[in-house]
Amino acid sequence: MWWRNNFQILFGLVLIGVTFVRSFELYKNYKIYNVYAQDEHQLRSLYELSKANRKYDFLNVARRPEDISKVLIPPQLNDELRESLERLQLNFTLLHDDISEVILKERQENLRNTPPEYPLNAFERYYRHDEINTHLEVLAQLYPTRVYVKTFGWSYERRPLKVITITNGDKRHDKKVIFVDAAMHAREWITPAMTLHIMRELLENYENNKDLLEEYDWVILPVVNADGYEYSHEVSRYWRKTRRPNNVGVGEEECYGTDPNRNFDHHWGWEEGASPDPCDETYHGDKAFSEPETQVVRDILHTYRGRMMWYLTLHSYGNYFLLPWGHTNELPDNYFDMMDVADAAAMAIVRATGSSYTYGNTYQVMYPTSGDSADYAVGEVKIPIAICIEMSAGGFLGFDPPVRQIEQILEETWIGVRAMAEVVIEKY
Repeated sequence: MWWRNNFQILFGLVLIGVTFVRSFELYKNYKIYNVYAQDEHQLRSLYELSKANRKYDFLNVARRPEDISKVLIPPQLNDELRESLERLQLNFTLLHDDISEVILKERQENLRNTPPEYPLNAFERYYRHDEINTHLEVLAQLYPTRVYVKTFGWSYERRPLKVITITNGDKRHDKKVIFVDAAMHAREWITPAMTLHIMRELLENYENNKDLLEEYDWVILPVVNADGYEYSHEVSRYWRKTRRPNNVGVGEEECYGTDPNRNFDHHWGWEEGASPDPCDETYHGDKAFSEPETQVVRDILHTYRGRMMWYLTLHSYGNYFLLPWGHTNELPDNYFDMMDVADAAAMAIVRATGSSYTYGNTYQVMYPTSGDSADYAVGEVKIPIAICIEMSAGGFLGFDPPVRQIEQILEETWIGVRAMAEVVIEKY
């Protein structure tokens, strides 16, 4: 049997090596720029530039002059981008001349030559979708009276979207619910890691967190966009959308994927905050809930309607707690309850780590979004509290914290999540 195990390890390393080469070659000579806006006029010009050319991958767009925008571009657009920035009188610096080198280093750091040990340790590396699903099943075996796992649906490429429910074992069916999801955007690998850490705190560290489970069950979907998540591991590291093809017409460019966080049926398809262009990073889909992945999130929200008091969706990056609405600067009726929840998290984190988080209405604090999941949860399902956490940045681009930074980011985020949960439990 020794030869079979060694062969499996060798075969796995070969596959990982192929993945290295594919992603390395795909981003060969891609460049990263920092862009600086000095006033509100330049901020608006920068935002319009990010929307006008979908081939410029703006990883973030500044909302305040003191913030820095990052843009990823292929080498053939380098001169064009520089000319556009100079024309708009926007200052910029070249951050990296060949991002493939960063990707290769990240892949090597995440490399393993042995199968993962279960239950998974979120601090050790970034795990694949099938490994995370196996982790859920292992937890159900280890904690048979406290953990339940259910497949709520399937991705476009037929990956099972499994959901874990964590209880204190009291077998009550009338308890309130906190729902957490992650990896709605494929490249945000730190967010599924955060769900693994939440599971660990609620199960392995139960004695210190049992107050969070007395009146509430926690329902967690670790990977919403499973196809995109796997594609970002195997082919394109900075892939964002789903993977369902968009057939836009005979002779036209075929583009893949929809932004799942623009695909929910609350002010879906508004002109500001989402794109009708199938090739754009914020494409809203050809109709609301066109994606099987967003249908699963919708179904979970409605399954626990009336019991669900808090919907938490994990994203990366930016140190934000984002509240509805995304499509307008108007505020929902219970906005100040949500602000109390966000304020508790921000204060807890700054006391513990010194890190500061900005929080408030998504439209005002970050940028316009239409058809996003938090707005849908509050506007259509009538969930009292819905918050999007944009987790702390890490690594070279913000989306790519190296393995050595995972523990720090997860522990900081847990401080905020726990503080939020305490206020939700107190209020509801």
